[in-house]
Amino acid sequence: MKILMLAWEYPPRIVGGISRVVYDLSHRLIKDGHDVTVITYRDGEALPYENDKGVEVYRVDNYMINPNNFIDWIMQMNFAMVAKANQVIAEKGNFDVIHAHDWLVAYAAKTIKESTNTPIVATIHATEAGRNSGIHDETQRYINDTEWMLTYEATEVIVNSNYMKNELQRLFGLPFEKINVVPNGVNLTAFSGVERDYEFRRRYAMDNEKIILFMGRLVYEKGIQHLIAAMPKILSGYHDTKLVIAGKGPMLDELKEEARNLGIENKVCFAGYMNGKDVQKLYKAADISVFPSTYEPFGIVALEAMLAENPIVVSDIGGLNEIVNHRENGMKSYAGNANSIADSILELLFDHQLCSNIVKKAKAKVRTEYNWNKIAQDTHFTYQKAICENVADRQRKQIEQENARKTKKAKGTEQEITNLLSFRKRQAYA
Repeated sequence: MKILMLAWEYPPRIVGGISRVVYDLSHRLIKDGHDVTVITYRDGEALPYENDKGVEVYRVDNYMINPNNFIDWIMQMNFAMVAKANQVIAEKGNFDVIHAHDWLVAYAAKTIKESTNTPIVATIHATEAGRNSGIHDETQRYINDTEWMLTYEATEVIVNSNYMKNELQRLFGLPFEKINVVPNGVNLTAFSGVERDYEFRRRYAMDNEKIILFMGRLVYEKGIQHLIAAMPKILSGYHDTKLVIAGKGPMLDELKEEARNLGIENKVCFAGYMNGKDVQKLYKAADISVFPSTYEPFGIVALEAMLAENPIVVSDIGGLNEIVNHRENGMKSYAGNANSIADSILELLFDHQLCSNIVKKAKAKVRTEYNWNKIAQDTHFTYQKAICENVADRQRKQIEQENARKTKKAKGTEQEITNLLSFRKRQAYA
């Protein structure tokens, strides 16, 4: 199967979780014998073309004209993607399916679909309404409407959790059978041979301190503000703890100010953005990983922490709520509730047997349910559904056109007979 992936991020460009999903899925599909081409945005010194272990990656630049705003920037990127796709199709022929990741590539996907009659499978990783707890301005409305358009133009839609399936049905009125739940996954060998590096760990905490880790973007919906608010209660119950926050984002200064106002700045470490081996080392250095999101369609970071043998604490919302069973393979807290977060963390800090049981069951669940072999097979099945539906739709249109032609011809013949009879009647009267 020839697959065209459209995504605005792909390694080395990593903005959120889409980059890793597209990378891992593409490489798994290649191993299964498919032909995968990725068209993405070129960032920094990345190569315009790269054969990435079998995955052909084309990176596009935006125009020399500076856009007025983010929406204009996205439209420029979509125009560039269409141009690149046309070039690739001219050289290699049409693709069997277009896999579009989120609204950011919606216009490119729609244009390529209409010019080549290729079905779209759209993955909606998150929604604008979900991220912002509703639609509050015209920019958000534009993004929300673009999301709707992408799901309308797509033959099949993929989401990563039942929570997201319900959200798309509620927001866009999509048919139940059009939405396919295919979870995200992790590379099961990511932590093979990685042990705790004490020299690395000492950059962030003393040996006697337990590290509570948050890994992710520093944005409101990730709930870091509630985790910081939980720290005074945690420290009063277990003083030898250190909160390490790894990531970057627009809330950095606000979160630092919150820690200062609470008088715990010496117990909160902002480690900055991390990638590669440092991410693996930090997970292994941590004692507990916490993901206190107020909105989370899935939560790949939770799977990474589970695979790294960290007991985790998550909010009882979204995809996180589906991944974790409380006190079985993780701990849950009430979303947005600092007191609840503190209680779950303290229970893990004091109950070593609970931690041990959670770690074993969590790792087993990741290996069974969130491996890329299974996910790639489920995605491929969705591709097949889209292709079959596209063929059936073409056949329906051909039949409708043929019936319309026959009806038109029959009406023409009927009119000729009517005209002839009328002519003969006039002759008889004459």
